[in-house]
This record gives sequence, C-alpha cells and structure tokens, in this order.
Amino acid sequence: MKRELGLTLGALGVVFGDIGTSPLYAMRETAIAAGGHLHGPPAVYGALSLIFWALVIVVTVKYVVFIMRADNNGEGGVLALAALAHRAPVSRATKTAIGIAALLGLALFYGDGMLTPAVSVLSAMEGLNVGGGAFAPLVLPLTLIILIGLFFVQNRGTEKIGRVFGPVMMLWFMVIAVLGAVSILKEPQILWAADPRYGLALFRSEPWTAFVSLGSVVLSVTGCEALYADMGHFGRRAIRWAWLYFAFPALILNYFGQGALLLSHPESAPFLFYALVPSWAHYPMVALAALATIIASQAVISGVFSITRQAVQLGQLPRMEIRHTSATERGQIFVPRINVMLCVGVVLIVLIFKSSDALAAAYGIAVTGVMVISTILVGLVAIYRWRWSKPAVFAVFGVLGLIDLAFLASNALKVTQGGWLPLAVAAAVFVVMDTWRLGRRVHLEKVREGSLALDLFLERADKMTQRVAGTAVFMSPRSDVVPGALLHSIKHYKVLHERIVLATVSSTDTPFVPAARRITVEKLGKGFFTVRFVYGFFESPDIPEALAAARAQGLALEMDQSTFFLGREMLVPGEHPSLSRWRVAL
Repeated sequence: MKRELGLTLGALGVVFGDIGTSPLYAMRETAIAAGGHLHGPPAVYGALSLIFWALVIVVTVKYVVFIMRADNNGEGGVLALAALAHRAPVSRATKTAIGIAALLGLALFYGDGMLTPAVSVLSAMEGLNVGGGAFAPLVLPLTLIILIGLFFVQNRGTEKIGRVFGPVMMLWFMVIAVLGAVSILKEPQILWAADPRYGLALFRSEPWTAFVSLGSVVLSVTGCEALYADMGHFGRRAIRWAWLYFAFPALILNYFGQGALLLSHPESAPFLFYALVPSWAHYPMVALAALATIIASQAVISGVFSITRQAVQLGQLPRMEIRHTSATERGQIFVPRINVMLCVGVVLIVLIFKSSDALAAAYGIAVTGVMVISTILVGLVAIYRWRWSKPAVFAVFGVLGLIDLAFLASNALKVTQGGWLPLAVAAAVFVVMDTWRLGRRVHLEKVREGSLALDLFLERADKMTQRVAGTAVFMSPRSDVVPGALLHSIKHYKVLHERIVLATVSSTDTPFVPAARRITVEKLGKGFFTVRFVYGFFESPDIPEALAAARAQGLALEMDQSTFFLGREMLVPGEHPSLSRWRVAL
C-alpha cells in the first residue's frame, strides 16, 4: 500500500500536469465559444455540461477504463498500442496503415510537445494582467525566461527536482479544489450542469455554436494521452487512483466553481480562473500556477525525449545522440537535437501568438488527432487480442470514435486561426520519418543485392588469407551476410583473426526483452560466431555488457583483448534513384 501511494503521488506530478493545468484556460474559452461574450445561464450550463461529460467519457471511460487495458508488457503510448495492433492477423495493407497511423500519431505528439509548454506557462503568467495590469508588460518576458531556462537545464536531468513534482501538484489540486468549492457554495445551483440535458439543449438551441464550442471543450482533456503513455512508469493502478481520487474531483470542483462565478459575475470571463482567487492570494497563486505549468511542460518535454528514443530504436527516426542523465533511472534521458528543436519552436510560438487566447485556437487539433488514432488502434486490439465481438467493438469504440471525430472536426475549423501550426510541425516530422523508413527499406534491399552470403564466405575463409591471434568483433546489420567492415579488413590487412564474432543488434515491438532471451550465440565453425542481441524499444543497447553476458552461452570474450570494427556507409544517389529527388535530398 505504501508503495502504491508513493506511485500515486508520483503520477500526480508527472501524468496529470497537462490536464491538471487546463482550468487556467479551458472553461474560459468554452464559455466564450458557447455564448459569445454574454455568458447567459444557458451558455454557462451548456459549456460546463460539455466539459463535465468530456472528462467522464473521454478520460474516465475511454482512457482509464478501456485504453489502459491495452498494455504492451506494461507499457503504453501510441507506439506501444500500434505494436499491439500490428500483431493482429490482418492484411498487409492494414498493417501498413497501422504503421502509418503510428507515425502520424508520433508526428502529432511533436506538435503537441511544442504547444503545451507555450500555452501552459503563458496562461499562468497572464495572471499578472489581473488587478490593473501593472505587471502586464512582464508577461511575455517572464514567460520566455521561464521556458528558455527550462530547456537550458534539460541536460542535467530531473532526478532531484522530480521528487518535488508530486507534492507541488498535490498542493495545486488541493488549492484549485478549494477555490472551486467556495465558489460553488455561493451558487450551488450550478451543480445541475452535471445533467447532460444542458449540453444537449445547447446543441438543440444553437447547433452551430455548440459544435464550434467543442473545439474549446477539448482543451479540458488535453493531456489525457499521458495517462496511457506513462503507464509503464507508474502502473495502471496508481494512475487510476490518482485520477479517480485526486485529479478528477479537483478538476470538477474547479470547473463548476468557475461556472458558478460566471453566473453571478459574467464580467470575470477574461480572467476567469484568477477571478476565483482572493485578492490577498493572487500573486502566490500566480507563482503556484507557474510551478504547476513548469511541471506540466517538463512532463511533455520528457515524453518527447522518451518517444524519440523509442522511434530511433524502432528505426523510425535517424540515429541521434541520446544521453542518460541518471545512473539509477533508465527513463531519465536527454536528446540534445530534439531539445534545441523544441526550444526554438516554443520560443517562436510565444513570440508569434503572444497570448493564451490566441494559442487556444492552435491547441487541440494535435490532441484530437492522436485521440482518433488511439481509438482506432484499440478497437483492433479489442477484436484480435481481447476477443471482443465486432458488434461490441462497434458499440463501444464506434461511439467513442464518433465523439473523437466531432472534436477533431470542430478543431479543424480553427486551422486558419492557428491550428495550422501543429499540423505543419506534424507534417514536417511525418515526412522526415516516412522518408527515413522508405530510405532504410531501399538501403537494405541494395545491401542485400550487393552483399556476400555468409555461408559462401565461410566455405572459402581458410583459403582466403592467414589467421592471426586475437578476437575481432564486427557489427553487422544482418546476420546472414558478411559485413562490409570485414571485407575491407581482409582487403587492407590480408589477415583474419583466429576468432571472428559477427554481432547483430535488432529491436522488437515490445518495450522490454527479458535478459534470458536477449542474446543468442551460434557457433559457425572455423572460428566464426554470430551473436544476436535483441532489445525492446524502451531499452538502450549496451554491446560490451551484452557480450560479457554471452559467456553463459559459450562465448568468452575479454574486452581488452578484442578489437571492434564498425563500418560506415556513405550513401550516393545513382542516376535513377529509387526515391524521389526531394526525399534523397532530405
């Protein structure tokens, strides 16, 4: 129990940072979209009802109840879900579509990764605009200082400061719950907004306005994907507890409190969240909101680093430098190239949009895109892994999918207002990943055509050249062909070591591979061995450590007496390249 409570507290600090800071802007934007700037009771009740049921259906039912069941060896996320769906006995075309959907979901996550820090920190600092606006000129500079500082310290990791994330977010949820409850006590009739008929009434009376408001309602569920993506770090039970007993009640109280305030003081809409705060606590609340949004931003940045490593391991992105920032926590990583990309993107977004109001239009389309993809993939998992009947799958995930599509369609209306930004980022990332995927396939085909088969080489090995003492380890992309580094070694040195080890590293569609299944050693004769290392997409290969473990299978290597050979290939486009010229240039 003590361990579960610790994990629950940790989940509050990492998993719920994004969705936990949504009250800063979600109710404000939804109320404005639902009723213009008048905020009459029908608009307030309707907007609040839509937010309440979005949290119930999308987060609680879809993610907490259903999607979190689809774990890939305990891990979650769109790549893990796609890997599960890819194992289904479906046609090759369907498998290709699943792979493309995974790439698209990954690309959209990068777009979301740029928007979340910008809109979160900016909305927190806009509390300085309240109370006469004396500090209004400081909003943008302070936002940029916080964000640039956050990216600047990424290389140091979050192992130490991460310990305070849980307590800070616990305090955040407690404070927003109390603020909401106090406001509800003044206008208790607002609780009737939990009746779904108020949301439906908004659609009956103003169908177009209600449909447009869905684009703002979705702001209340941004971050829901984190519940599933971080399942491997904290476990299904801890995340469910954190949501059902802490985050969900606190969010509901605060949203209803904001609705109650709108009933009595509709003029408070522009700064709705901060209007709940007593004047004496205003600036401490701005500071707490800043801390909460920094934590939310850090969680998203760490998520981008993590999913980048997964994509590299699965061959969906080019290799890049990945540093481990902790000696004890395997998930603590830093990707310099991605960090620079995110930092530049976030700073430009803040400078271009300048306010959370403007950013709200851009924020949501990436999230809803990932939601649609997740629903489709989990539907396949339900059919082929959980053995649900197709009518049951269509009854459950068909309805959830229609809700997701409604959110996506509403957000599509905001493409010209800023929604183009995450789509542009996602398109750029998708093109890079798809080009890399196609290029690797073409490259492997060309290598296969020009490679010497290993069995033919072994037949002539003794006749080719003389042997010298020692062990040579050659890294090879395939275990059935002779690596180019070995052929070049023979060409230049005219000798072979008495013991040749051909090492091949591959990744699976599971997050982790048990140590007992990681290494396979095969003795080929004539002093040749093949060693195959298999890693999960959450793991980082450690070749020296793996070779040391090969001793148990009869291959004893002394690292200081072994020579490692790594081949380096230079790709030169031919006169008739297999890829289009722009992909070759990329």
